[in-house]
Amino acid sequence: MKRFKGAGVAIVTPFKNDSSIDFSALGRVINHVIKGGINYIVVLGTTGESVTLSKDEKQAVISYAREAIDGRVPVIIGIGGNNTQEIVNSIRHADLSGIDAVLSVAPYYNKPTQRGIFQHFKTIATWSPVPVIMYNVPGRTGCNISAETCLELAHNCENITGIKEASGDLSQIMRIIKGKPENFAVISGDDMLTIAVIAAGGIGVISVLGNAFPAACAELVGHALRNNFKQAREIQFRYLQMIELLFTEGNPAGVKAMLSVLNICQNNLRLPLVSVSRPTMTRIQKAIEEISKV
Repeated sequence: MKRFKGAGVAIVTPFKNDSSIDFSALGRVINHVIKGGINYIVVLGTTGESVTLSKDEKQAVISYAREAIDGRVPVIIGIGGNNTQEIVNSIRHADLSGIDAVLSVAPYYNKPTQRGIFQHFKTIATWSPVPVIMYNVPGRTGCNISAETCLELAHNCENITGIKEASGDLSQIMRIIKGKPENFAVISGDDMLTIAVIAAGGIGVISVLGNAFPAACAELVGHALRNNFKQAREIQFRYLQMIELLFTEGNPAGVKAMLSVLNICQNNLRLPLVSVSRPTMTRIQKAIEEISKV
């Protein structure tokens, strides 16, 4: 898991005006974040609108991203859902050559018990040829991976090597860090809590902000990991409004608006997601102008 220490970014999937995937823009996003110093890339996460992509489109995105990244940084791909067997089938049939890990979100909508969650991830880990990182985001899934379940999986499933924690519950996150095996990674899934999670013993963040501002994200995480929290806070406070704007009208609507202002990709999303409203776009434009003056 040392490969995933630092600043990771869950990249967007750019779309053209006809809603087809804009691979040229995807290449620009990849080069932008790598040039900015991001340590690794997550493809087909929530920010990548993976739930609106077909199986063929997902494989095309993986293939293109793998070629564009060309070994410059490690790559994680998102393979998750609420049908355990379908996830296993996806893993078995996916071309995972050159992929360093799978990020798998907690099963949503079904509302499984903690025992069901345990069996779900144990099954995925058994079939995955690469390490599995769990993704806990109860605000989206309606399902929390408890600290106890996370630790049981960490201690009993060798192929489950970390968790992206976006519960917002620092008490839960600290209980996981306190009880985890040494080689199990806890990664912040929330840009706003990056410093707090690293201070508690986490190894970094999988960021949304890093799509648009990778250098700032990488610098913030680097300072925090070196216990330079004064410098990390200064960057966090500078980008505080920007982080808030990421989620004012949902993710990835906010970050795609930012990327369009920066001329990296078009501001297109797939339904049921839509672009941010005009007032929010105006706020984003002003915030970027202010950041550019610093």
